Amino acid sequence: MRQTNSYRPGAVMSASLNPAYADVLDLILTAPEGDETAVEAVRTRDAQLTKPPGSLGELERLVEHLARWQGKAKPTLDNPMVTIFAGNHGVTDQGVSAFPREVTAQMVANFTNGGAAISRICALHELNLRVFELALELPTGDITREAALDDRMCAATIAYGMEAIAGRPDLICLGEMGIGNTTVAAAVFAALFGGSGADWVGRGTGVDDAGLARKADAVDRAVALHKQELVHPLAILARLGGREIAAMFGALIAARHQKIPVIVDGFVATSAAAIAHAVNPAAIDHCIFGHTSAEAGHARALAAMDGKGLLDLGMRLGEGTGAALAAVLAKTALELHNSMATFAEAAVSGKSG
Repeated sequence: MRQTNSYRPGAVMSASLNPAYADVLDLILTAPEGDETAVEAVRTRDAQLTKPPGSLGELERLVEHLARWQGKAKPTLDNPMVTIFAGNHGVTDQGVSAFPREVTAQMVANFTNGGAAISRICALHELNLRVFELALELPTGDITREAALDDRMCAATIAYGMEAIAGRPDLICLGEMGIGNTTVAAAVFAALFGGSGADWVGRGTGVDDAGLARKADAVDRAVALHKQELVHPLAILARLGGREIAAMFGALIAARHQKIPVIVDGFVATSAAAIAHAVNPAAIDHCIFGHTSAEAGHARALAAMDGKGLLDLGMRLGEGTGAALAAVLAKTALELHNSMATFAEAAVSGKSG
């Protein structure tokens, strides 16, 4: 993959940044640490459960993750929440999607009416679902011609995303809906990690070969157009991103400061985490990547951040579906941790020697 036009993390502190981001930057650079005492309490109980040490693998680590970032020796999942941030994109004028922009609003209605995949997953597994509409009637700027958002609007949208935690969830899953948003996410990744549009774009909503070529070309033109302004991750977010990406970024930051672990969905949601990671790699330590999307660029982005998807099911729907399924695993892991018998309770002999 060609490394061109890539953002360099070492430039964070020296880059000129609009003062509108001052509070946001302060929050992400002062992300609180996890609670290792809570993790030790979890490990102490785990060692007493009727199973060989480590035999539940990632399920054990999920409980430790909840304890570390909730700051609780006995973590909870009483109020897990899936959030969907929905936005529209001017770049759809470039023929980058198989569906028209109107589908974003139509799918938002489908979410709230209970007819979407994420709606059914949440209903079945008792996950709260909240949908945030982000000015659907006002698409962002076409990134091949102008900035997606100006800095003030971007900062305001980040602040709006922070309100997602108002219901005090004990786990938040970040998902999105927005026709055209795989194109803008690909542009964000190209700006952060280098490479051409062809390295990052995928089929998205199901574009044909001609549509895929248009997506790659749109990403290349957008990165070239804004190249001189892509001096900081937050500038990349504003010039190339979208409202739903900015809002997910805000939710992610707020969750860290309120001791709420986060599960990030697929390709588009990961672009929000990538912005945070570029400012402060430690700022996404409270995040789990719920799955590896079938969009080829997602695995590449995860690798660039030394991340790994919990699941790999060949999914590329979005809507928070991969994150929600990871939350189901987290609920299962916590139930096992809390309700399994200990060796003493079950009168089972422990490991000899």
